[in-house]
Amino acid sequence: MRKAIETLKNIWRIEDLRQRILITILFVAIYRFGSYVVLPGINPSMLSQLHQQTSGGLLALLNMFSGGAFSNASIFALGIMPYITASIVVQLFGFTIPYFQKLQKEGESGRRKMNQYTRYLTILILFIQGPSYLFNLKMQAGPAINASLDWTPFMFTSSIILAAGSMFILWLGERITDKGIGNGISFIILIGIIARLPQALFQELVSRMTDKTGGLIMFLIEIFVLLIVFAAATLLVQGVRKVPVQYAKKMVGNKTYGGARQYIPLKVNAANVMPIIFAQAILLIPITIVGYSTANVANPIVRALTDHTSFGYNFVYAVLIILFTYFYTAITINSHQMAEDMKRNNGFIPGIKPGKPTSDFIDGIMDRITLPGSIFLALVAIMPAFAGVFGVKTEFAQFFGGTSLLILVGVVLDTLQQVESHLLMRHYDGLLKSGRIRGRSGSIAAY
Repeated sequence: MRKAIETLKNIWRIEDLRQRILITILFVAIYRFGSYVVLPGINPSMLSQLHQQTSGGLLALLNMFSGGAFSNASIFALGIMPYITASIVVQLFGFTIPYFQKLQKEGESGRRKMNQYTRYLTILILFIQGPSYLFNLKMQAGPAINASLDWTPFMFTSSIILAAGSMFILWLGERITDKGIGNGISFIILIGIIARLPQALFQELVSRMTDKTGGLIMFLIEIFVLLIVFAAATLLVQGVRKVPVQYAKKMVGNKTYGGARQYIPLKVNAANVMPIIFAQAILLIPITIVGYSTANVANPIVRALTDHTSFGYNFVYAVLIILFTYFYTAITINSHQMAEDMKRNNGFIPGIKPGKPTSDFIDGIMDRITLPGSIFLALVAIMPAFAGVFGVKTEFAQFFGGTSLLILVGVVLDTLQQVESHLLMRHYDGLLKSGRIRGRSGSIAAY
């Protein structure tokens, strides 16, 4: 306890760090305030059906990422996810389309152009999702919309407001990155997730105490299991296999360069949460087809794929995550480029010839560490379904795994790593008694 108090005092003594934390708190407060600002013409007291729709399934996940703004019909209802979707698409373009591959190699100017394309794509996605959200709002909570409003002008103006709200969130995230602490986009997602935790925790406690389903003992067991899952997710995020690289000595004039041994950190979970996002997008297709058609939901296959708590759904979900983990790792870890870079800098892996043998060696290591990493990632992703089997309420079960837990762990580690860097630069002790905090990739990841 004394160590924690002393660390907080050290943080407050560093003026730059103190200002960054205060600025971050200010921007987060603005974001949370906007989550409760309802669209013009909406009666917030009549949104109970929309709240019920977002209490489970994929919409519950979207509502969690938006910090409840989705179910509140807020001006921030679409949240930051359209930008994340656009970022993923542009990132995939960088691996598949030659023009974007060229931009990636142009340094800072190329990154600026890719960021510009990401924003254009975000606006396009927003003007598709905005009307879709409003149509869903009309179907689920039609009485909440002022009856005197003409639907077409309302949809047009509200779509613009929703798009502007998401772009304002993006601006807040960028300001947090520049002026605050941590990665702003990731931090806003983290705040959206954490904002739902107190309510979910309280509902679970009330449920256990009033429904006679284990009482306080069962609730404490749930908290203990949650901490174990949190620790396991931390190991998954931080897991790294180090490959030694020896650099040959090189004479330039009278000076000798190289000769030192370094390490290539190969992550156990190089794909982060992308496989879960891709798998959720694929499994959303049957739910969408059933919702907008006359498909026979009595069919056991259709029923299994539309029930996120069923064995069939979670089995397919886990298999897709494993496959997408291999796919995303293969396109993000360019072993051929790594081998060429080592060869160009007179580096080699001891016992392995430069060039293609080095590339094959790295591929072999990635295949071996990706398999357990992908299985572990799949287990973490389906943990909410296991929690539901033991009677945990849906709102609280979402914190036991899946995208939300991995993002939470990753962003917390990255933010603490930045705080620790400020402390160590001023010659203060770090946040831990021994060792250093390791983030997702040694640098702040976007998501």
